[in-house]
Formats: sequence, structure tokens, C-alpha cells
Amino acid sequence: MPRVLWNGAISFGLVHIPVALYPASREDEIDFDWLDKRSMDPVGYKRINKRTGKEIDKENIVKGVQYEKGRYVVLSDAEIKEAYPRTTQTIEIESFVQAQEIPFVYLERPYYLAPINKGDKVYALLRETLLRAQRVGIARVVIQTKEHLAALIPAGQALMLNTLRWPTEIRPWDELKLPPPGAKPAGVSDKELKMADQLVEDMSAAFDPQQYHDRFRDAVMTLVDKKVKAGKVKAVEPLEAGESTAEASNVVDLTELLKRSLAKKPAAPARKTSSTRVARKRA
Repeated sequence: MPRVLWNGAISFGLVHIPVALYPASREDEIDFDWLDKRSMDPVGYKRINKRTGKEIDKENIVKGVQYEKGRYVVLSDAEIKEAYPRTTQTIEIESFVQAQEIPFVYLERPYYLAPINKGDKVYALLRETLLRAQRVGIARVVIQTKEHLAALIPAGQALMLNTLRWPTEIRPWDELKLPPPGAKPAGVSDKELKMADQLVEDMSAAFDPQQYHDRFRDAVMTLVDKKVKAGKVKAVEPLEAGESTAEASNVVDLTELLKRSLAKKPAAPARKTSSTRVARKRA
């Protein structure tokens, strides 16, 4: 059972659905740790001044945001903390849209939502309503001090929360050299199009994720198993590690407010007309 990230509520209209948020994905890549071959001790990273090449003490490091080439604004930890969005433990639904309206490029990370505090009935109510309406909820949620845009999606028995990338995080394609839209402007003939249609039809199948595997990971783990069986294993003294846990929050089930939500149209969410975002160029 995955650990609970936080307990809170889904909110739409005047209805609150108490839920717990669980991670729905996990990293399954090969984790190559750095080791000192002489002693088999873990190898960490040093804080190095890139100009002098010398190591720097932690207390001499500050956080800076580059707003133009070579010019930075320095922010203290207190200033950054003050700028964080307040943790409300609420998934605030702002609208309902058709799932196909959300481009795949916006999808970021999935989470499971499970009902708590006797919220099963109203949880099922929202799930079944979304399935019948063929809609998903667009919401805002704060997870670990960061505000996310998210899609609330019915998936089988579960409601899933899939965080979305902000529009400013999507690279525009106008910088790429792409063929023009449409078959004829792109130089594709009707014959070629029909042959491609037939090929796609011949290769079509129901999606079964279980038939796909990370072949690189499988090959590396096969090699690891082979070395383990041959006794080629090195002992590494583990370092101390800690794990933080999220605080719980009790939320009251407010199913009876459904009628009031219908009678009183919820106020439209305030929209910002402009936003300022400083982005760093990625190497």
C-alpha cells in the first residue's frame, strides 16, 4: 500500500468529498549509485564554485533568479517561503471539460484518490456523474508547497488526479521545421494515404500495458541476478536516511449541500489577466 501524501477534500460547488491522496506511479529505472571502488563507500556531490573550483560552505550559498544575462535577484529562504501558495488540502474544481480536450503534452504525474471519513457515497456520486457526463474536472491543488493545475479523472473504480503542466512549461512548436497541415500541402498522395490507412488498420489492437516492458531494465537486472548467483556482490555500509510524513486533516462530508449547489450557481473563478514568470534557459 503506498503512503498517503495528504488527507483533504475534493470541492465542487458547496460539496466536499473527503479523500486521501496516493501516488499512482513510481520510478522503475535502474538506480546506479556512485561508489568509491577503494572502500565501497557512497559518493556524494560537493558544492563547488564554478569559477574558482573550490568547495563552498553551505552558509555561503544563496538562491538567485536570473532576470537578464548576468544579472540576478537574490531571495532569502524567508522570502521564498512567504511566496509559497498556502496549503489548503483542497482539490478545488473550477470547471468540467471533455477529456479529449486536454492534449497529452499537458499530462504530468498521476495520483490515486481514495475516500476517507465516511466519504464513500459522495465519492461514488462524483465518479459516476463524471462517467455519465463523459467529463473530467479541472482543478487547482497544492502538493508539497507547489500549486498545480490538475485533471480529476474517473478511472474504473477510482478517481484519479493527474497534475497538468502549466502553459508556460510547454515548448511551442513554431520554432520547429514541420510539414504544413493537410495531406496535399505536405505532398502526400491519395495512394500513399490509403496504404498508410491500411497499415494502421492491420496493426491496430486493444491497448494492453502488460505486454510492454522496459527491455533495458530487464537486461540490466538479468545481469545483476547473474552476478548475485555467482557471488560477485560488494558490501556497502548504508548511510542514515529519513522520510517525512504528511499531516492528516479531518474533513466533514457535506453531501447534503448538493441541492444548495444546484440552487446557487458557484461564483466563476477569478482569472488573472496577466502573469509574470521568470524562466531559466535549460542547458
